[in-house]
Amino acid sequence: MTFEFWITLLIVWNTISFFIMGWDKRCAIKHKWRIPEKTLFLLAWCFAGIGIGMGMLTFHHKTRHLSFRILVPLGIIFDCIIVRLVFYFI
Repeated sequence: MTFEFWITLLIVWNTISFFIMGWDKRCAIKHKWRIPEKTLFLLAWCFAGIGIGMGMLTFHHKTRHLSFRILVPLGIIFDCIIVRLVFYFI
């Protein structure tokens, strides 16, 4: 698998996560079933931190929760470190 494949996969995964945040915000407004916070944290720590972070900022969703304001940026840093290590050894 090539470098371009992995970059494309990361872009697609982060885009999906971005829209998941938008969907959860919409469900919150309509008082419908929500995505559990654990799932959103898991996405942020599984190579979708940028998508979750951008979704937080764009949709103004979960921005008041201290746990999200701390753990999502940490997830982005973690993702960047892991991606850098993986690409270093490819």
